[in-house]
Amino acid sequence: MAKDIINRVGILREYLQENGLSAFIFPSTDPHQGEYVPEHWQTRQWISGFDGSAGTAVVTLSDAALWTDSRYFIAAEEQLAGTPFTLMKDGLAETPSITEWLCQQLTENDIVGADGEVFTSAEIEELEAALGKAGIQLKTDLDPAETLWTDRPPIPKNKVKIQPLELAGETAESKIERVRQSLWVQGEEGIVISQLDEIAWLLNLRGSDVHCNPVFVSYVLLTQNDVTLYIDSEKLDETVKQYLESINVKVRPYGRPACVSKAANPIPTMKSIKNAAEIAGFRKAMVRDGVAMVKFLHWLKPAVEAGGQTELSIDRKLTALRAEQDLYRGLSFDTIAAYGPHGAIVHYEATPETDAVLEPKGLLLLDSGAQYQDGTTDITRTIALGALTDEERLDYTLVLKGHIRLALTRFPDGISGTQIDALARYAMWQHGINYGHGTGHGVGSYLCVHEGPHQIRHTWKPAPLHAGMTVTNEPGIYRQGKHGVRIENTMLIVEDGETEFGRFLRLEPLTLCPIDLTPVIWEMMTPEEVAYLNTYHKKVCDELSPYLEGEEKEWLNRQCSMVNIQ
Repeated sequence: MAKDIINRVGILREYLQENGLSAFIFPSTDPHQGEYVPEHWQTRQWISGFDGSAGTAVVTLSDAALWTDSRYFIAAEEQLAGTPFTLMKDGLAETPSITEWLCQQLTENDIVGADGEVFTSAEIEELEAALGKAGIQLKTDLDPAETLWTDRPPIPKNKVKIQPLELAGETAESKIERVRQSLWVQGEEGIVISQLDEIAWLLNLRGSDVHCNPVFVSYVLLTQNDVTLYIDSEKLDETVKQYLESINVKVRPYGRPACVSKAANPIPTMKSIKNAAEIAGFRKAMVRDGVAMVKFLHWLKPAVEAGGQTELSIDRKLTALRAEQDLYRGLSFDTIAAYGPHGAIVHYEATPETDAVLEPKGLLLLDSGAQYQDGTTDITRTIALGALTDEERLDYTLVLKGHIRLALTRFPDGISGTQIDALARYAMWQHGINYGHGTGHGVGSYLCVHEGPHQIRHTWKPAPLHAGMTVTNEPGIYRQGKHGVRIENTMLIVEDGETEFGRFLRLEPLTLCPIDLTPVIWEMMTPEEVAYLNTYHKKVCDELSPYLEGEEKEWLNRQCSMVNIQ
């Protein structure tokens, strides 16, 4: 692989010289600015070999560097080894920004290239301003991958399907009218919608153009008078065409509409607050997903003790169990099955080259999820496969305490997730431990597993939290070369009363799956934390046991049995 990257960088540098460029910037994005990108636009991965979801590669005539965040430091070091790329650890004080680095590498009147189609206008303006201070120009009408990437995948043309109203909970006409009302209040005539999950939500349609995400490549131009969907017509069968006509949506060939709007987009917030039908769908999907997880966990330890199980083999097993469930439509992201030291790689993905054999000792970090037509799931369990070190038990207990502390929190309506993030970290902070990723993200309703605008994270995120939003609760501890621990439930924000000081909210767990208690140091747990575990496990058992039989049901009852530490 490293040899391929060396060759690609070489031909890119020839391209730069032929086009009078001194550098080129490859972001992780596509024209729709989504987190997950169709293969056609994965140019950063093509040029660098790094396959993480976040990062930017920059190649000059003599140097190459890749910026990514703390989730991917370990993985990026491994994947960039032997290539021309230097890892730039984004977020560290000593790491220069991309423009700072370019200004150091280049000289006045040099020209930097970028594909303007995959940047926002604000990003282009920022790049031009920062580079301009050093007399460096930015050229944005080039896409070297178009000619150099000889086997570049085409833009996908998969069929679009209608999301039934009983699952969507609101008609497309109603959603369109709500957006129009928001635009009217802002004094704006229209808006271009480019985010694929926003288009899918707005029109009550789903697709399969993006890996693990039920969306389709398109744009929408929504004005006070018209709605136009810009899409390859091959994606639309007669049923969908008739549906679009019935809701007065015009269809035009795929391409970005020539319209400039300064309107604030109301769709992310609208989409994040789930209606009654969507919440009911989540609950049903979580039961089916929980059944699959229990079947898997019941099978896991005996299978590991029998020998021959690897990270990839257990991934296949869990996926097969999920696929047996009603309304299963695929995974919501590639499973992270990370054994031992691999658990310290936050977004690890096993390959045939890295596939570790599981042994009856140590920790297995398993982060997984599925797309069901009535809901999207995201769950992490860290499982003790056998004997553990004192450090592994301590880390597990601290993560569990953080998870519970956040889950028990009562907070005012409308605050930022940043204001409660520290609760998940407090116990580990007392031991001088922290983690680099956010604590929680929204989850879509049969849409993207990562959904905004709200998050629970340590860096400032002003988007307010409201009842009806889903959000994950996933603190973790990662020790490079040793192990990783993360415990994650998807939660629903619900109302928790009103006082003279305003409305208050709390988090209700949607995820239904036992939490492994064998690693817990019980002397560190408070009565309140133990009570939470008992309440949660009773709910898990009550919800899932009707769908299980025999040994699997007995196993669930044992895992959910009452804990008494007094």
